[in-house]
Amino acid sequence: MDRIAIFVDAGYFFAQGSTALTGSKKPRTLIALDAPMAIEALKSFAKEKAPDCKLLRIYWYDGAVAGARPTSDQATLASLDDVKLRLGFINNSGQQKGVDSLIVTDLVEIARLKSISDAVLLSGDEDVRIGVQIAQNYGVRVHLLGIAPARGSQSHQLLQEADTTSEWDAKALESFLSFRALLPAQSQEVKSAQTGKVPTTPNGGAHGENEIEKLVQLFVENLTTADLTSIKSYWVSERGVPAEFDKQLLRQCSDKLGRRLEGTEMKDMRKCFKTMVEARLQTASL
Repeated sequence: MDRIAIFVDAGYFFAQGSTALTGSKKPRTLIALDAPMAIEALKSFAKEKAPDCKLLRIYWYDGAVAGARPTSDQATLASLDDVKLRLGFINNSGQQKGVDSLIVTDLVEIARLKSISDAVLLSGDEDVRIGVQIAQNYGVRVHLLGIAPARGSQSHQLLQEADTTSEWDAKALESFLSFRALLPAQSQEVKSAQTGKVPTTPNGGAHGENEIEKLVQLFVENLTTADLTSIKSYWVSERGVPAEFDKQLLRQCSDKLGRRLEGTEMKDMRKCFKTMVEARLQTASL
């Protein structure tokens, strides 16, 4: 029986998704993913392209900082049915590495073994084109999915190589991808990144404990339902604050106090986060 597999380059997905939604590329920390809804959208797209095929599985490729725990999004995706998480790495410059080679290797091997007749590829990188060519030589039809404007975000050679090309626009993305509104401390963070100056608060350390608790409370109140769901999934196998949220909170608290947090303050910040998120999860019955 014919089967189809889906290959997703998360780096492309988030970069172009944020551009489609907001007009410019945004940091991953400002993009909220509803993972179950995204997976359902991918399954529906595959069904449209190959209605007679059964799904083999969805391969989700992302980067991970060496030695770091998976993000809450990655933990959520790894726990979903029909999804296999494959991780490359992120270098010191914040660039995703090793993902394209993982995609090519899996696509070619699965095609060689005749495990699929069709493949959906959500990517835009020229480096995966060789995988498309080889898979096609084994008889696989490749359906390339891009994010608008795909003609400006995908390799022209890759577009020409694919058997079919399609794109998701902002309206299609809005059901599972959203932009988190900037909190005051995050606005300072963005401004300092642009100017190279670290914002400080006069006498920031005088009431450090209260300031940290207030900031954590505001941060947790602004978490989306998708964020809460991903954190809950993360806590099934991991402990503590997911790396992406921990980094944001540490930076915001440091900016607010005008100094780095001490060890006990970091511990209190993380304890507040856990307590407040648990309260929201209970209230929301998630």
